[in-house]
Amino acid sequence: MKTNVYVLYGGKSAEHEVSLKSASAILNALDKEKYNVYPVFITKKGIWCSLGLLTHKIESVEELQVSSNESISNSIGRFLTDVLEEGENNIVFPALHGTNGEDGTIQGLLELLDIAYVGNEVLSSAVGMDKVIMKDVFVRHNLPVTNYTSMKLNIWKEDKEKAYREVEEKLTYPYYVKPANLGSSVGVSRAENRKELEKAIIEAFKYDTKIIIEEELIAREMQISVVGNDYPKASVPGEFIMERPFFDYNAKYIDGKIIPVIPARLDPDVSQKVRDLAVKAFKAINCYGLARVDIFVTDDNKIFINEINTMPGFTALSMSPALWKATDGTTYSELIERLIELGFERYRQKKAILRTR
Repeated sequence: MKTNVYVLYGGKSAEHEVSLKSASAILNALDKEKYNVYPVFITKKGIWCSLGLLTHKIESVEELQVSSNESISNSIGRFLTDVLEEGENNIVFPALHGTNGEDGTIQGLLELLDIAYVGNEVLSSAVGMDKVIMKDVFVRHNLPVTNYTSMKLNIWKEDKEKAYREVEEKLTYPYYVKPANLGSSVGVSRAENRKELEKAIIEAFKYDTKIIIEEELIAREMQISVVGNDYPKASVPGEFIMERPFFDYNAKYIDGKIIPVIPARLDPDVSQKVRDLAVKAFKAINCYGLARVDIFVTDDNKIFINEINTMPGFTALSMSPALWKATDGTTYSELIERLIELGFERYRQKKAILRTR
């Protein structure tokens, strides 16, 4: 019997379009001789739309989008009753980035439904999504991070002048201001002074009710893919040649103006330290399956964790698949298959746990 793979993508997130690109690549990489592949599009309103059994190659993301006026609850019910093959070998691949997908919400639903799924669980997804909580956990584990502070929308609204002053008392310009719960550089700005800080905070609060402000660090950013469950392994580090002060959304996904360098230009001992730190970060927030850890390395080889991505992009420009190809020759399709195996492994492990006395 073939395994049924249900790929969820789209979603109520500012990273909706990135998810479409990831899903397109994942769907095309899945072996149709081995898997029954079912694309499931989640609209920007949260409505689940199944496209049925996939038998052909996806040529454009437009093929993956459909519309529906059904309610969210009815659409999920329809997926469970009409699409999901009960009693068969099923697994869900959440190719969802950002809120309502990478933050533990989908994972919680799948746990309640007792369905195997690829990647991180509720806890690691939620912690990894919230940059403030994530860094708080890293600090608790004595992992090196850049200086940072956070701010909530209600506090800022109550006394903006006080909020700005407290940031300036804690940190030294320039800063990076980010929504706490988004990725793909959405809503991120750089601020060199008070005027730019005010503008950056307004921009970040468009996407979240909590933001993080970080001191700029002059360093190169390494990206390391970590894959595994109880015994995770790290890929070789990779990096991008910098053409801008930082890679915003357009640079990553629209302009194509990023040049990957794999392996990264590091001394062997520094490279190994970076890989070791990536695994420690993976374990610190209780990851399973996969993650991409972004790490800063300064000119004098000091190392700091920037962030961890619990559902990294799998687009044509994404680093994770390329990193494993350079590490041990793993192809894109083999990586997808490995992640499915890890999803089933973790599902069986949890099923063996006693839930009653």
